[in-house]
Amino acid sequence: MTVSFHKMHGLGNDFVILDARAHPIEPSPAQVRALCDRRRGIGCDQLIRLSPSSSAEVRMDIWNADGSQAEACGNAARCVAALTRASTIETEGGALEAVAMEGEISVQLPPPRFEWDAIPLRDAMDTRPLPLGWDMLERPDAVNVGNPHLVFFVDDLEAVPLERLGAEIERDPLFPRRINVNVAQVRDNHLELRTFERGAGLTEACGTGACASAIAAIRRRHLIAPVEVRMPGGTLHVSWAPGEPILMRGAATHVFDGTVDLAALDGAVA
Repeated sequence: MTVSFHKMHGLGNDFVILDARAHPIEPSPAQVRALCDRRRGIGCDQLIRLSPSSSAEVRMDIWNADGSQAEACGNAARCVAALTRASTIETEGGALEAVAMEGEISVQLPPPRFEWDAIPLRDAMDTRPLPLGWDMLERPDAVNVGNPHLVFFVDDLEAVPLERLGAEIERDPLFPRRINVNVAQVRDNHLELRTFERGAGLTEACGTGACASAIAAIRRRHLIAPVEVRMPGGTLHVSWAPGEPILMRGAATHVFDGTVDLAALDGAVA
């Protein structure tokens, strides 16, 4: 089955987007892994599928590079809004609203959740902060912004071996749905951030990670909204007040279009 795709990225967090609004597409986990593979496939952090929605202008489903599914992706939401011009997007993690503005896309996400069973955690405990640590990373805030995140505040971002610790923390039995891992450093009036994404590993940027980290910084009174979040791939601006939705603003970039034979990918990546 040959299908068309769009390659896009939000601050270097890149996506292959399949449009299934006219014809259904059901990629298998093996096909997802093959499409995301940077040597044998097209290459991306996440695969995105667009489909019809009964509650919004378009539905967005998300697969991580390892073939697992994710509930939400802020950078992908901006890309989908830029591609489709949709102002409402349905996701597994909740409904999003998008507005194009001066070369950027603003996306409104549902209010964050902080309850232990909303993250979710295996055991009941306080989520601000979690009374736990992994090596040099301790006492993170747990936030669900449509998908689950931990936010660790550190004094030296570059001193954290995030690739190793992120992989360990992501699959800790405490997190039954696994977890995204963020390390943030407060510098003057902004945050610097690195993210290990569940199912994808280290990425250039993470939109929901930026939201979760900005919210944690606001709750800890480190910063006030709007928060500028600087990541290796670029900068996002996040606004939030307790009890309110989250507002995220940043760029979305179209790279190229193409076609791919999904059936030919079966078994291409174990």
